[in-house]
Amino acid sequence: MEKGKISSLQMAFMMYPTIVATAILGVPSITAKYAENDLWISPILASLIGYATVYIAYKLHQLYPKQTVIQFSEQIIGRIPGKILGFLFLFFYIPITGQILRSYGEFIVDSFLVKTPISVIMASMVLLCAFIVRGGIEVLGRAAQLFFPIFILPILLLIILLGSDLEFKNILPVLGNGINPPIKGSIVPGGWFSEFFLIIFILPFLSDMKKGMKNGMMSVFAVMMTLVVVNLLVLFVLGSTTATKNYPLMSVSRYISLGDFFEHLESAIMAVWIVGAFVKISVFYYAAVLGTAQWLNLSDYRPVVWPIGILIVEFSFWSFPSSIDVSRYDIIAFPFHGMLMQTLIPLLLLVIAVVKRKKQRKKESNST
Repeated sequence: MEKGKISSLQMAFMMYPTIVATAILGVPSITAKYAENDLWISPILASLIGYATVYIAYKLHQLYPKQTVIQFSEQIIGRIPGKILGFLFLFFYIPITGQILRSYGEFIVDSFLVKTPISVIMASMVLLCAFIVRGGIEVLGRAAQLFFPIFILPILLLIILLGSDLEFKNILPVLGNGINPPIKGSIVPGGWFSEFFLIIFILPFLSDMKKGMKNGMMSVFAVMMTLVVVNLLVLFVLGSTTATKNYPLMSVSRYISLGDFFEHLESAIMAVWIVGAFVKISVFYYAAVLGTAQWLNLSDYRPVVWPIGILIVEFSFWSFPSSIDVSRYDIIAFPFHGMLMQTLIPLLLLVIAVVKRKKQRKKESNST
C-alpha cells in the first residue's frame, strides 16, 4: 500500500513539530493555572508519557513489524473486536485532526486575518496537506525535514532578542507549594506527549528500523526541552500573568523592541505556527487516511485522501461550534482521551500480545 521509505531521523523531524506546534501556544497558560511559577517542571513530568508511548509503540512494532495498529489489533484480540477497535482509532484520529485544524483557523483569525472567513483558511490548509498526503510518507518526511529549520529558528531568535526583558527572579520559589501543582500542570501536556503513538503508522516504512526507538526517544527529549525553554521564557517575561493569556508566546513576542525598527515579531510566531500546523495536520491526516484504507482492506490509500479531507473539515465544525469549545476540549477532555487511546489501550494490546506469544511458545515446547 505504501511504497515509500524514510529514515528514523526524518520520522523524528516529523514528530517534533507534530507535538510542539500546538503545545507552545496555548499549553503554557493552561499549565500555569495549576503549576504557577513551577510550570517549567510540568513538561519534564509529562514527557514520561511520551517515553512510555514510544516504547509501547516500538515493542508492538517489533511483534508485528510490517503492520500498523489498525492491522495487528485483529491478530491480537480477534477479527471482530479488532475491527471495532480499529474503527475507534479512526473515530479518534479523524475528529482530532478536525480539532487541530479548527485550532489553527481560530488562531489565524483571532490574531491576524480578522476579516477572512475561517472556512477559507481551514479549507486551504487541508487542500495543501492533501497533496502532501497523496505524495506518500516519503514526500511527508522530506517536507518535515525541509521545514524543520524554519520551525526552530524563530524560537531561537525570540530567546536571543528577549534577553533584556527576562526577569529571572520570577522562577522563585521553586516548588514552593510542593510537587503536586507541577503534577497537575503536567496532565494537559501529557495528552500532547501521548501523540507520539502516531509513530506506529510510520515505523513499518523506516529504512533503518533498528534506530526507530532511539530517534523516537530523542524526539521526545527535544520536545520536552523545547517546552521547558518556552515555559521559562514566558515565565521570565510575563511572571504571574502567564495564566491569564490565551497565547502567552504571542504576548511575549510583542515585548521585542530593538531601536525603532525591529519590533512586532508576531509574524515570526505566526510562521512557526503555520509551518508546525502544516506538518502536524499532514501527519494526523496521513495516519487517518492510511488507517482507513487498511481498515477497509483497500490496495491503495490515495482514493480515500479527498473524502477524509472533507470529513476533517466537517468535523472541525460539527465537533466544535466555537473557539470556547475548542479550548474546553483541550483542557478537560483531550488529555484523558488522548492518553486512553494512544497510551493505555496500546499498552493493553501489548500486554495481551506478549501473553499470547508466551502461551504459544509454551504449547510449542510442550508438543515437542
